[in-house]
Amino acid sequence: MELFQSERIKILKEKMLNEKRYVSIEQANIITDIYKQNEETPVILKRALSLQAALEKIEIGIEPEELIVGNRTKGVRAGVVFPEGGCSWVDEELETLPTRPQDKFNVRAEDIQTFREVILPYWKGKTLEDVIARRGGEKIKEISKVAKINQTDHAQGHICPNCDEWLKKGPSVIKLEAEEKLKTAAANQQDFYKSAIITMDGAISFIKRYRDLALQEAGKEENKAYRGSLEKVAEVCDNLSKRPAESFHEAVQATWFLFVILQMESNASSFSPGRMDKFLYPYYQNDIDKGIITKQDALEVIESIWLKFNQIVYLRNKNGAKYFAGFPIGFNIAIGGLDEHGEAYENELSYLFLEAQSHLGLPQPNLSVRLNKKTSDQLLKQSIRVVAKGSGMPQFFNDECIVPGMIDLGIEKRDALDYAIVGCVELTTQGNNLGWSDSAMFNLNKALELTLNHGICLISGKQMSPDFGGLEDYATFEELETSFEKMIDYYITKMIECCELVEKAHIDILPSPFLSSVIDNCMEKGMDVTRGGAKYNLNGIQMIQVANLADSFATIKKLVFEEHRVTKDEMMRALRSNFENEVILRQVLLNKVEKYGNDVKWVDELGVKWARKFRHKLRSYTNYRGGPYHTGMYTVSAHVPMGENVGAGPDGRMSQTPLADGGMSAVYGRDIKGPTAVLKSVSRLDNDLTTNGGLLNLKFLPEFFQNETGINKFATFMRSFVDLEIPHVQFNVIRKEDLLAAQKTPELYSSLTVRVAGYTAYFTELAGELQNEIIARTSYEDI
Repeated sequence: MELFQSERIKILKEKMLNEKRYVSIEQANIITDIYKQNEETPVILKRALSLQAALEKIEIGIEPEELIVGNRTKGVRAGVVFPEGGCSWVDEELETLPTRPQDKFNVRAEDIQTFREVILPYWKGKTLEDVIARRGGEKIKEISKVAKINQTDHAQGHICPNCDEWLKKGPSVIKLEAEEKLKTAAANQQDFYKSAIITMDGAISFIKRYRDLALQEAGKEENKAYRGSLEKVAEVCDNLSKRPAESFHEAVQATWFLFVILQMESNASSFSPGRMDKFLYPYYQNDIDKGIITKQDALEVIESIWLKFNQIVYLRNKNGAKYFAGFPIGFNIAIGGLDEHGEAYENELSYLFLEAQSHLGLPQPNLSVRLNKKTSDQLLKQSIRVVAKGSGMPQFFNDECIVPGMIDLGIEKRDALDYAIVGCVELTTQGNNLGWSDSAMFNLNKALELTLNHGICLISGKQMSPDFGGLEDYATFEELETSFEKMIDYYITKMIECCELVEKAHIDILPSPFLSSVIDNCMEKGMDVTRGGAKYNLNGIQMIQVANLADSFATIKKLVFEEHRVTKDEMMRALRSNFENEVILRQVLLNKVEKYGNDVKWVDELGVKWARKFRHKLRSYTNYRGGPYHTGMYTVSAHVPMGENVGAGPDGRMSQTPLADGGMSAVYGRDIKGPTAVLKSVSRLDNDLTTNGGLLNLKFLPEFFQNETGINKFATFMRSFVDLEIPHVQFNVIRKEDLLAAQKTPELYSSLTVRVAGYTAYFTELAGELQNEIIARTSYEDI
């Protein structure tokens, strides 16, 4: 039976894409009212009560074609204002949201008035943003050009709840468990269990409201097929309000309700379902075996939730929108991988998920395929065929290096085998981990700039750090490295201090009782996830960018210290002037030294050396919840704004231009020996350097995939990726000419999607500078 995209899915997709994005203050009003009414109530209970009120009062809607229902606003893709996180930036930017360069939102005039007259006055000085600014705002600002501290005006997110347990229990059973725990709870646990009960009551009410609305809409619907499906939706919701999921339709709907409620509690990015082909499979197989559904029925339900994943976006401030451009909400779903015995895992749902992505080609969910040496050719090649369609998905992860790396981090083998991905490429265990994978981004290239220039910023001319020396002072390359290590250590120490104050603020301002109810060990401990209730408590820091760093060190080492072709004074004069009147010297720097990404061992190992040193230093710290810090190599879209903070580089990079994309990728245009050479360079990075996630971007021309010969050749290339133990790779399959055309006539390319850095976005919704960077990436026509 050939599978197809149904008419209802086509209609729903068209409706969604045509709806304009607006800022929504509806939930902000509800939260504000609850806080006003409960001034003396403990914060965790205020949070629970405000979530319950939102679930009971927020306006809801259902389209007649929908099989899966639920959203945090009546409209789709709304930018929800969340007052507990931050209001000051909203006040500053409300009028400019419709016109800002990145991630625009329309704003209603009456909402601006209500926000300023009702919401803002109450929350001044009380938000997460305000508390962090008061406790350490100057410290965070002082290091921001080197270490960008995240999660300062919104909840953490970046977590994979225990979806399997949620499906097996549902809110009614979880509520009963919390009530039993409360009977014998210690005094310091009681508020936690009370808050869990309140949020589950809210969840049940929310689900019942959709039952009632579906019945109401069914009564008005003239189309017989849609009337029947609305009645079915009402039945599904009624069942889920009373008991755990039993059917496949119920399991998918319950999964979506879980993620809507998580978003309503925290308004954060990267809550991810994880291995959805695994936890949904028993429900699917049972319905298939009993003849309740067909594959086509299942696909329609899957494509329905795929559309829902695209209906939630995240409103960031203008600076955050530059670092996380294109609405990377991060509903990451992983398929394939390994089972608990270390054997390859796949099932019919794995292929149906790929089929849904092939049909829809939308940015969400962020579909990932886990590969290993035992992965079947069928799953690998079908994944490649979907990639070839050009949506940038699926992306690929490598069990052969990720599982050992996680075990080295202290993750139990069973949990490591079952790992999932959150957000872009961040690695996590499932249902038992608060990973804080987006704690901070560390700009290694800015640290090198300060090491070369006496701690003085090349852009502003201001003293930014201690003076550990300048290039002209270092008699040997080793002396430069010694000072660079001092600079890194100096900023790591300050960064950790800032990370800790941010975590403490989250504990005080944003406890998350609903989330904690679906994270293992929290219920047993009677402890919120923000306080360390989870089984695993990690913090992830991104190293930005090893490719530029390796190229810069290689250039200095070879041209300045070994060949003496460029003097120290010549180098620093060129950097301080941004290569003004230094065209020939810049060409020497660009072209006379080998570059990272071309399988040149000594160059690659310069990057590896400093990544190891950074990881080693970071591992010496313990986070606020008692867990380890670890490292990742990915940027989201931060390589553009972080490049704006870095002056001219010894590698020939011009001042304030983008750094290398991805995290493990070569600088665009410098990987001149083909994709296999790139893989070999990246393979020199140790497994334990990217336990928080690594990202490799590659771009191929569509013509490569036009026949089975190309598919087979690419499959061999991917087997090499697995054998070389590289943690991640993703592909843009697109022509440069199409991207240039989209820049000129964006209205004709509104549905064009591209891979940015660990996520897919609509190309025409990206700011011009990021569009240009994607266009400039190297394209391959062969392997």
